[in-house]
Amino acid sequence: MKTLSPYSRLQNSIQLLEEEQIIKRQLLKEQLIISYESLKPLNLFSSAVRDISSYPDIRDNVLGSAVGLASGFLTKKIFVGTSGNVIRKLLGFFIQVGVANTVAKHPETIRTFGQFIKENFLSGKETKSVNRIG
Repeated sequence: MKTLSPYSRLQNSIQLLEEEQIIKRQLLKEQLIISYESLKPLNLFSSAVRDISSYPDIRDNVLGSAVGLASGFLTKKIFVGTSGNVIRKLLGFFIQVGVANTVAKHPETIRTFGQFIKENFLSGKETKSVNRIG
């Protein structure tokens, strides 16, 4: 077996360190690309939605709040419309907040009410008949 001179060992060590540096640089570049992709707004939003949807309690709360806000906004639009009256706008704001809070706090009641409306009034497939004793 051939013994290496100190200069040869130093050259081998330098070569190994340079190869290690190249590998670490490549890994750093790949990690930078992964980090850049994960910080894009669309990816942040989709990961947040994925996280929210994985927890049923949070999902229900967010869904209830979203439905509450939407129903409050629609109620205000229906009540106020394009009116320029300040009092009507102020009253519309309070109605909006009240409807939004009510719907957000009681989503199951609203869901049950919606199913009742759908089954009894919007369903044209079933006709109810009343038996008369004559």
